[in-house]
Formats: sequence, C-alpha cells, structure tokens
Amino acid sequence: MACTLPCERLAYESVMKTILCFGEVLLRLTAPDHEQLLRSAHLQACFGGAEVNTAISLGYFGHRARIVTTLPDNAVGDACVGELRRHGIDTATVARRPGRMGLYYLTTGAMLRPARVLYDRAHSAFAEADPALYDWPALLAGTDWLHISGITPALSATAARALQDAVEEAQRRGVSICFDCNIRPSLWQGREAQAVQAMQRFAQCAHLLLGNPHDIARMFGGDFAGQPAREAHAAAAATAMAACPSIRYVAATHRIVHSADHHTLTGYLADRSAIACSRAFELNPVLERIGAGDAFAAGVLHSLCADLQLQDAVDFAAAATALKHTLPGDFNTLREQDVRHLLASGGLDVQR
Repeated sequence: MACTLPCERLAYESVMKTILCFGEVLLRLTAPDHEQLLRSAHLQACFGGAEVNTAISLGYFGHRARIVTTLPDNAVGDACVGELRRHGIDTATVARRPGRMGLYYLTTGAMLRPARVLYDRAHSAFAEADPALYDWPALLAGTDWLHISGITPALSATAARALQDAVEEAQRRGVSICFDCNIRPSLWQGREAQAVQAMQRFAQCAHLLLGNPHDIARMFGGDFAGQPAREAHAAAAATAMAACPSIRYVAATHRIVHSADHHTLTGYLADRSAIACSRAFELNPVLERIGAGDAFAAGVLHSLCADLQLQDAVDFAAAATALKHTLPGDFNTLREQDVRHLLASGGLDVQR
C-alpha cells in the first residue's frame, strides 16, 4: 500500500516501484528542549530506524514501500504497527514474536555541543528472530528493489544470517539491491574486523552503494583525506566500483558542520562514467539531523526509479535531504512536489 491518495497515483504511475526495506524498527526517546538526557522527568517518544525511515520516505514519493522486520508481540509493537500504517506502509511483511523492542536515546545537539545517540537494542525481538521466520521467496516476489544497511549485521549473528538470505534470494530473482553502509562504531565495538568483512560482503552484492569516502576507504582502502570534496567522492566511487563489479551507482552526502545548528550539505552521485554534484544547501538552523541520510537514500532510489539523469537525480536527493532537516522525528513525510518546489523556487514563499 503506497502512501498516496487515489488522485495522486496518476502522477506517479509511470515510476511507481515496489521497494522492500529490511531492518530493525526502533523506539526513539529524546530529551526535550535540547536538554541532556534525563535531566528532567520527560522523554519524547517516536519510532524510527534507518530502513523504515527510507521506506516511509519512498511511500510519500509514491512507491509501494514495505518494511520487513520483527516487532515484539506486545502493546509497544502494536503502537508501532499502527504508526507504520498511518504513514501508508504495508505491514503485511511485519513479523511478531515475544521479546523487547530496540531503543535509542537521543540528546539533541546545540551550538558547540554535538548530538549524542545511545543504543539499547541488544537481544531485541528483531535481533533474536530466527532467520527462518522470513520467507524471502514470497517477500521478494514482484519486488523491484531491496534496500538494506550495514546496521543489520552489527546487531546479531542471526540478523546477519537473515540479511544474507535476503540478498541471496534477491540475486536469484534479479532484484536490484541498494546497500547503505551505515557504519555505526558503537554497534561493532570489539568486532571491528568483522564490520569491515560484513561491509565488503554486502557491498559486493549492491547495485547502488550509499557510502562516503571515509566508508569506502575503510572497506576497500585508499586515502581520500585532504582532497577537495568532489575529487574525493569521485575517487572513492571509482575505488568502490573497481572492487565491486555489480555496483552501478555510488551516492553520498558531504556535510560541513559549522556548529550543531548550522550545516552546509551537498550531494554526490556517480555512475561508471561521471559524477554529479548538487548545489550546496545552507541549513541554518538545523531542526533535526536524524533521518537525513535515509531521506537521501530514498531520494536517490526514487530518482533512479524515474530514470532521471545523473544531475537531476542528485539534485532531487540532496533537496529531499535538506528538507528533512526541517522536520522533527525520524521520518521524512514530504512528497515529491515539495522537493520539486524547493528546486524550482527556493521553496520559501508562502504557498496559498
């Protein structure tokens, strides 16, 4: 079920694709009003997670977006299913089992103090789920893209096995694979060598790789530090493509952090013959950084599904990412026309 009204379907019918996202959905608990964590008795709650963030953004762009995950069979899991349905996500692919929901705590940054994320997701229902729980031939039937990230293999051996099963079935069916590196050092502590091996393994299967020069240097070597941003992204993309023959595109954002509240953001998208760079977006103030990379992933996927030229594709994805910084919570709930409006007019005039 796509997140569109019947009258909107006509606008997207030619590019609407079925995109399956696999990963853990989390309960996010945020300290209010830029406070440090638990300085007061209140926390703001919402749901999120890299893969579901991408799915929801794709739904708002008009695609049939699905999330494959496992949620606890309790009231928290029920609330999460309800929230996903509210955003138009097909939850028929959501499994339920006894257990707990993974959490993350967010302390919002301000000025010279950076944001901080504290994960509490060990032994969650998703991390402990039996890989056999997922019927990948049925789940991937009729799917155009499988979107995955490097977070999943960091969670547990069983989650890594389930991810490997998904990728193998996608390859058998000719489903395109988008792999977002999403390297989270705190989830790999003590297993850094395993992290590199896992990233390399899943990158080898990808058609679209979302990874910046730092990620690619960590996976495949190379020294891109000190180069101008465009040259660094071009060299990193070439390195990844040389190491992974299946990769057709490499995409990433480049962020200059002036303070926690003021960033300059640029998008890059490379294929095997060229690289395109978006305009630089001044984000001042940054209202919400979490989920911005997932909005970029969705923007790139949407653009490739629409067969946009490289420059148009990166312009759209970067604009979608910039707009996500204006929305609280993990989810990007803006539609294609909102992104197009920003690209066409700067997006600042009142719409009446």
